Amino acid sequence: MTKEKEVEVRKVVSSNRRASAKYEIIETLEAGLALTGPEVKSLRQGGASLQDGFARVVGEQAFLWNVHIAPYSMGSLHVVQDPLRTRKLLLHRKEILRWMGRTMVKGLTIVPLEIYFNKRGKAKVVLALAKGKRGPDRREELKRRTVDRELRKEFAGRQRIK
Repeated sequence: MTKEKEVEVRKVVSSNRRASAKYEIIETLEAGLALTGPEVKSLRQGGASLQDGFARVVGEQAFLWNVHIAPYSMGSLHVVQDPLRTRKLLLHRKEILRWMGRTMVKGLTIVPLEIYFNKRGKAKVVLALAKGKRGPDRREELKRRTVDRELRKEFAGRQRIK
């Protein structure tokens, strides 16, 4: 009897493309988001930006800061929420304490990489423990990418000739 591998179904709402350029990603973690109804509906419409977002551990709870979730367009005019409000992250206490200890190290921060809906329809965020890149680090990475690209082109050309 063979077991079929489950394919993970994810509807990505928003991703932070600049995170890999600005930060060296050390470790990733998936967390749930505590959202209100209109925020979930806005996310389903694709109204989110992770551009300047980050996470912090306050006490024994983790929060997501500066993530913009646009107000739901069909929502009530009486219940208007701040698009940049602080949102609670749903994590196990062990994970929170472990990451809190790691962020105490100088230069490490927690950045969101993407927000998505899993196959059960729950909003999740992928967080990364990251270290900020400086100017020389970025230049090295650009050089490495250029060399890799040139090597791939050269080897691809050789294979086509034969």
